[in-house]
Amino acid sequence: HGVALNNLLTANRMTTSTIIYPGQKLTIPVKGAAPAPAPAPAPGGLVPSTFLGYQYPDRVVADANANKALLNSLPAPSPAEMKQIVADTARSMGVDPSLALAFAFQESSFNQRSVSPANAIGTMQVIPSSGQWASELVGRKLNLMDPYDNATAGIAIIRSLVRTSPSLDIAIASYYQGQYSVQTRGMFEDTKHYVAAIKAHQKNFR
Repeated sequence: HGVALNNLLTANRMTTSTIIYPGQKLTIPVKGAAPAPAPAPAPGGLVPSTFLGYQYPDRVVADANANKALLNSLPAPSPAEMKQIVADTARSMGVDPSLALAFAFQESSFNQRSVSPANAIGTMQVIPSSGQWASELVGRKLNLMDPYDNATAGIAIIRSLVRTSPSLDIAIASYYQGQYSVQTRGMFEDTKHYVAAIKAHQKNFR
């Protein structure tokens, strides 16, 4: 499809450790001529169809809209309650709570009903394929629609990236850009901004 590997990994929120299952469908981003000043409404109107200049396939956006509608229909923790869930989950999993909180704040501002055009779901913005990987990391099936499982999924991924990356900066960058892309291409400019934002948030949560 003429799509660079790093773009494919970024669009699908994957790392080199992400398990791709037989028959699994991947998002193939189409680079727009220029980033749109504001996201265009997607069919369904709940989730935009573009992000950082990428136009996501109708199928992916439709799935995102379906998940957004489902999350809107479910009870959800308040941001303060979600913040506590993330902190408690991080402690129980041996991850620095300030780091987990920084990711949750950057990704969704502790909003469990958040869904991106790439179909990244919930507080930790985990796409379904990464949710499958996180399930394997923790040894049980995780439901990304559940606030506790969503926190567990994101924190399991953070824990794995921290353990397998040569530095914290690389681990942070890998959550955003993908571990393989960071290792082979280095950090892109937007990734550098993301890393700086996470580290700034982490200081605020200490």
